[in-house]
Parts: sequence; C-alpha cells; structure tokens
Amino acid sequence: MTSTIDALWLSRPSIEVAPTLIGCTLVRQMPDGLIMRGLIVETEAYMPDDPAMHAYRGRTKRNQVMFGPAGRVYVYQIYGSYYCLNIVTDQDQVASAVLIRALQLESIPPWIPSPDQLKPHRIAAGPGKLCRALMIDVTLNNTLLQPGQALWLEHRHSQFQQQLEEGHLSLIQTLRIGLTKGVDLPWRWYLSNCPAVSKVHRGADLGTARRK
Repeated sequence: MTSTIDALWLSRPSIEVAPTLIGCTLVRQMPDGLIMRGLIVETEAYMPDDPAMHAYRGRTKRNQVMFGPAGRVYVYQIYGSYYCLNIVTDQDQVASAVLIRALQLESIPPWIPSPDQLKPHRIAAGPGKLCRALMIDVTLNNTLLQPGQALWLEHRHSQFQQQLEEGHLSLIQTLRIGLTKGVDLPWRWYLSNCPAVSKVHRGADLGTARRK
C-alpha cells in the first residue's frame, strides 16, 4: 500500500518536487464518492524568479494561493474553457508550483465520450485534457491535498521506484511547452516512452534522470 504525500514532502523548491512527482498518483474523489486515479507522467516547475510564473510580478487575487504553504492546489483557466492543475510547493510566502501536465489514468471515467475512449492513453495527455477528464476546475482552487478532500497525492509504488533505479524506466528532462517567457529553462520532466505524455520533444531532450 502506498502512502499519502503530505505538505512537508512538498515543502521544497518546485524544481526538486517536479521530477519526483513523476510516478506518483493523483487521486480525484468526486462528490458522489467515486474515486479516479492517474499516474503522473509529465510535470513542469515554476519558480519565484521565473518570468513565466503567474506570481512573477507579485501577489494578486488570482495567484495568492501560491504564496501560501505547500500542499494545496492552484487551478486557473486558460483559453476561456480549459483549466490547469498546479501543486503548490516550497515554503510559506514563497510562490512556487508544479504544473501537472499529463496522467496515465488507471481507468476511463464513465463520462468520457465514446470516441475518446478509443484512445485511453490520450484522455489525460495534457494539462487541459486531464482537468477535463477528472472534472477539475477553479472551484477546486486552494483545495487541501489530503484524503477525504477532492484531490490528494500518493507516493510512487515500490515497483515503479525499483524499475527507475535499475534503469528499466527513465525520466526525460527538457524545455517547457507553450511559453513566450522563460523558454530556455529546462524545467519539464516526463516518463520516457510513455504514450500518455502530452508531447515528446524529439531531438530536444536534455538528458535523463533515472533516480529522482
């Protein structure tokens, strides 16, 4: 049985947390009690001095959750209809977060349209797609990550960690996606050879990190 990730574990800089979240599980509990799980296979880190960070220019009503203690979620809307899920990290008053970019779902949510079910690995292959798949929107902003709430995180299974340490699995580190600022920062990680990753940067990978 895997243990729940607590706020203390997340109270580190996002560039440390982001790669170690790969292989962990995001758990979504629906209002009716239904529980959906997805293996985290892609993340991006955002730091205080990062020009792509929402809190780069200071605290606002929208981003204030990132200035709080670790262990909560920051959810924001993009393009008018999609949402992004971020895990707040680091120390209290230090704006830092990890964007969850893709999940490999354990099962297909019953509300997913039939055509999308034909490609199960792509249902949550992207930040907007995973939020749509798990019905995550701004109403969950500032949710505390713990069992009994709408969202929580679980540590890697021992088998995943062993495969990582033995080199049977590996993490790829590369540049972040879809940004106009901070484009040269290699703060994106994903699970190599995973069909649920949103996008593979062929020829642009900066290396592997097997034991993170």
